Amino acid sequence: MTTPKVDVYLTREEADRSLRTDARLGLTSDPKWLPPKWFYDKRGSDLFEEITQLREYYPTRAERSILVAHAGDIARRTGAHTLVELGSGSSDKTRLLLDALQDEGTLREFVPLDVSESALRDAVTALHFDYPALAIHGVVGDFTEHLGRIPGRAPRLVVFLGGTIGNFFPDERAAFLSELRDTLAPGEWLLLGTDLVKDPNVLVPAYDDADGVTAEFNRNVLAVLNRELGGDFDIQNFEHVAVWDTRNEWIEMRLRSTSDAKVTLADLNLDIALEAGEEIRTEISAKFRRDGIERELDTAGFSLDSWWTDSEGLFALSLAQAR
Repeated sequence: MTTPKVDVYLTREEADRSLRTDARLGLTSDPKWLPPKWFYDKRGSDLFEEITQLREYYPTRAERSILVAHAGDIARRTGAHTLVELGSGSSDKTRLLLDALQDEGTLREFVPLDVSESALRDAVTALHFDYPALAIHGVVGDFTEHLGRIPGRAPRLVVFLGGTIGNFFPDERAAFLSELRDTLAPGEWLLLGTDLVKDPNVLVPAYDDADGVTAEFNRNVLAVLNRELGGDFDIQNFEHVAVWDTRNEWIEMRLRSTSDAKVTLADLNLDIALEAGEEIRTEISAKFRRDGIERELDTAGFSLDSWWTDSEGLFALSLAQAR
């Protein structure tokens, strides 16, 4: 039995500084914005897990169905010795890849990376119980800052699932993919999950469910600011908004103030004025087409090896190799 290891590159102090910087910059901009990573405290993570079970939220089911069908193909194509998961969370879907790589006989190590130390340690403990012979090396870090810290024996397979790549603006996405390519040696692998462009009547309800779980998840970012930065947001004074941007082909989630408000973040000595109807953008979720994905991967230095979708063509997994 191996002993799991956890490296911490993102300390609580660094996370606090990052939150302060983002809150000051985003809430003093016009229009106002906040990065989606601040959704995910313990309450936010639990709410997102609930979202993935909703009838309207198809991405998790669609992506999982692809992995069920093709995890064996991925294991055979890559022969990976190390599986790396960016933004690992509970690593639920990744177990399909762990099992397939173990069946193939190549897997030596699993490296989950997540910004939340508590969530990562919980996942590492659970995985160690279920895979006692597997070396597990967790990394507490931000995948926009700590890609160069990824350990592991080559060849590595890096997986970035859930459509999270869609939370980046195009220039951020290009920088991220280029940095990831620079981290990998030629011949190593990337498995990328991307939500596909589709009818807005399918897309929008996935981000604005009838039970209001996504609305609660969206408003949770204000609870984080209240708790961590001494804020006094009246959370119920903000309504959840999800809109489809046809030109950019992405969903935007926003929080709309229902009345004029003055909010103070005491720890930043910052006062923020909001007018009735004013919105704070909290997330974009870009949707993709195959030619666009292939072009972006190629520009970053990857060659598309395999492309799979679910039976309804809602979601895609791309397996690409570093050149």
